[in-house]
Parts: sequence; structure tokens; C-alpha cells
Amino acid sequence: MFLHVNSVRHLREFVLRVELSDGSAVIVDLGDELDGEVFEPLRDPDLFEKVRVNPETGTIEWPNGADLAPEFLRKIGTDAERVA
Repeated sequence: MFLHVNSVRHLREFVLRVELSDGSAVIVDLGDELDGEVFEPLRDPDLFEKVRVNPETGTIEWPNGADLAPEFLRKIGTDAERVA
């Protein structure tokens, strides 16, 4: 089974709540992960807040082309209580 992102919500600064296709939800703080040519622009709060789910790839992405795999998000995230 492939893991996909169902939804993403910006919570604060560089923190997201991500719901995954296996029914789990994680809180992900990306503050320490925004390094490199593609990710450094996301340190701009206005750009970071524009995160969205790409329905074709099942990942989260930003307008500048940066994206992160659901497996990575689950690995670095902490469990969140799922809200119905």
C-alpha cells in the first residue's frame, strides 16, 4: 500500500498538521528541515503558508516546486489526535 497525504493544514510558523491515507495524522515541525536550494525559500512565512496537497502525487508541495513525501512526514512527525 502506498502512503499518500489526504490533507494538510498550516498551524503556526513552520508547523503543519498532515492527515495520511492510512488514517493517521501527524504534527510536523519543518523548521530544521528547510535547507537547500529548493527548501530555503520556504523560510518566508508567506510562502510556507501556501502549502497544499498535490492530488496527482499524494504529497505536500509549495508554489516554488518544493515537495515532501508522506513517508518522510510520518517519520519526523509526532502523532496527532485525528479530528473528525
